[in-house]
Amino acid sequence: MFHGEQRLKNLLRMVAQQNGSDLHLVVGRYPTMRLDGKLYPLSQESILTPEDAQSLGDALLSEEGKKKLIADGHVDFSYNFEDKARFRTNVFYQKGYISVAMRLITDRVRTLEELNMPTSLYQLMNFSHGLILITGPVGHGKSTTLAAMIDYINRNQEKTIITIEDPIEYVYTQDRCIINQREVGQDTRSFASALKAVFREDANVVLIGEMRDLDTIGTAMTAAETGHLILGTLHTNDSSQTIDRIIDVFPAHQQNQVRYQLANVLLGVVSQRLVPQIGGGRVPAVEIMFKNHAIENLIRENKAYQIDNVIDTSLKEGMISLDKSLVDLVQKGVISAEDAFVHAKNKDYFQMLISKQ
Repeated sequence: MFHGEQRLKNLLRMVAQQNGSDLHLVVGRYPTMRLDGKLYPLSQESILTPEDAQSLGDALLSEEGKKKLIADGHVDFSYNFEDKARFRTNVFYQKGYISVAMRLITDRVRTLEELNMPTSLYQLMNFSHGLILITGPVGHGKSTTLAAMIDYINRNQEKTIITIEDPIEYVYTQDRCIINQREVGQDTRSFASALKAVFREDANVVLIGEMRDLDTIGTAMTAAETGHLILGTLHTNDSSQTIDRIIDVFPAHQQNQVRYQLANVLLGVVSQRLVPQIGGGRVPAVEIMFKNHAIENLIRENKAYQIDNVIDTSLKEGMISLDKSLVDLVQKGVISAEDAFVHAKNKDYFQMLISKQ
């Protein structure tokens, strides 16, 4: 056990010191670090045996966590490393062996400016109620953007904030706000259960780590209608897909009503990608949609596919398409045209924009 604990400490220290984002421990491979989106085998270490993986898993898991792993085949939790760094951790079985995936959570919540995110997002924080969605693929900074937005409220407003997470990622230092952070599995049974409870907890702002089922999405929209500012994430690629995903979760006979409800409560959708930066690191390219009358009508009329056109023609309102954001980053010399093309949503449109520069 001691060997597993010491090896784990050495690996986590290495990830933190090199500013890696993830650590993967898989039988038959070297321990592997993700840095700037790329995987790097730590070949100075030995290839992991089944016994190594078991020892590392044992060093991570509490007795309760071990029972959950055996019962469910996987377990999520936050791991506090020497009070210096925190890791969002998933331990799971594959081919009968233990595997581990750990995501480094920075110890300080960064601002939108520090994240190179458009500061126009701060205007969403001035609403007292409604629904704000941060979307994009796994590992592209959604949680970090949400944390910056929550911390802005914490420093500038006097509100009661409740976060519902699985597991808790960023830990906030309470400033002008009261912040209660609830972890699914430890502090509450489920996202939906915790969200229903906020109606009795005098919450002004609610962060939902992931909106993944009908019950959670339905309750979130009701809360947004009844005086709460709701911030949540979805694994969708853009604004139009986000709207379709929310509506498609509901049975067909409810969808028309849901369109009207969503049109009323939605404040904005931010879809982001982290793109390799020239000189190292990654920088966000973002699509930003703020709801206006045109978008509200498109949602009601089941024409979400036309939202891209509104975004393209609403730059003065602070909206921007993903492809335009990518072109701007290329033009500023921040990212390469080749990397931008990989992430472009409409390749032909992107090429046209680039050719005009």
